[in-house]
Amino acid sequence: MSLRFTDEDFHSAWKELDEPQLDGGWELFTESMGVQIYRLHDKKTGLYEYKVFGVLATCGAELCADVYMDLTYRKHWDSYAKELYEKDFDGEAAIYWEVKYPFPLSNRDYVYVRERRDLDVDGRKIWVILARSSPQTACPEKSGVLRVKDYKQSVALESDGASGTRVFMNYFDNPGGMIPTWLINWAAKTGVPGFLTDMQKACSNYSSYHQKK
Repeated sequence: MSLRFTDEDFHSAWKELDEPQLDGGWELFTESMGVQIYRLHDKKTGLYEYKVFGVLATCGAELCADVYMDLTYRKHWDSYAKELYEKDFDGEAAIYWEVKYPFPLSNRDYVYVRERRDLDVDGRKIWVILARSSPQTACPEKSGVLRVKDYKQSVALESDGASGTRVFMNYFDNPGGMIPTWLINWAAKTGVPGFLTDMQKACSNYSSYHQKK
């Protein structure tokens, strides 16, 4: 099986912590709670790709990476995750994720692959997690749920020098179907800062979650 992600993919992700790559049409979309979100219009789909820069003030970088990777725990703190698990589909390990959408919209689901690398860059510890949709994975579609076939996300995490974490996130997905633009904009503007807030809370509760298991 060929490598899913290249060294260059990982390098590109963590470099954004040092030098945000915002040439070529990226625009500042919104800024709240210390989080800056930039977007780039995708002419082919009419949708936007997003880049997020921020700090999780009370969560260490390695803990952040562990929480991000823990799919079972995410179902406890992410109210939008209806189903989320990793399994073997005909010899191919992949993640299945069903996301709740507000009525009357159909839920969306994703089948994707991901990889985490804990990097040492000239003495700096950086955690990078890459994910992308895997349409070739043999996971049948569900009735009443729309499959997202075009999805990618990269996350880079590094200590902020205190007790927090510097975060870079790049993502794009094409949810398909007829979703009003206002809803997509609202989800991007409120969903990302909200996700980071929830993630920070999830980090602080992680040790007690493990003790209860």
